[in-house]
Amino acid sequence: MPATMITIGSRLPEASLSETTEFGDACPLSPHPVSVTEATKGKRIAIFGLPGAYTPTCSAQHVPGYLKHLDALKAKGVDEVWCIAVNDGFVMAAWGRDEQAIGKIRFLGDGSADFAKKIGLELDLTAAGMGMRMQRFSMFVDDGVVKQLNIEAPMKFEVSNAETMLAQL
Repeated sequence: MPATMITIGSRLPEASLSETTEFGDACPLSPHPVSVTEATKGKRIAIFGLPGAYTPTCSAQHVPGYLKHLDALKAKGVDEVWCIAVNDGFVMAAWGRDEQAIGKIRFLGDGSADFAKKIGLELDLTAAGMGMRMQRFSMFVDDGVVKQLNIEAPMKFEVSNAETMLAQL
């Protein structure tokens, strides 16, 4: 049975994401687990989720938009910006480095799609050869509670961008 989709006013579910910001000679070093509950405690976080690292819209528009507006988001009281995708922590770190965003935006892997399932935003792209992914969305979370939520229609990029998030803060 699929999870109920998260709504404004909901508390984020406990899930374990993976992250690394350290690199060896060629590859990222082993990711460490990040507890969603612990990492959101007492923080105001802009989160954007997407189908996958290195995909066209995500790389050309989603990440660059949040990077471009990072200072404006922080000026409106955002403590951190998270990018979450159904990829492992190694891929997310490499992508963050390629986007020149490591240390600015947290790139968190949801390799098992556990978080995507728990928030009801899992997306089946098996027919496209991509397996289970995450719907494109953005949310503003204050101390683990969803205050704003923007879920994209299939194949769209209209409401989960940084500009929409800025206007909602």
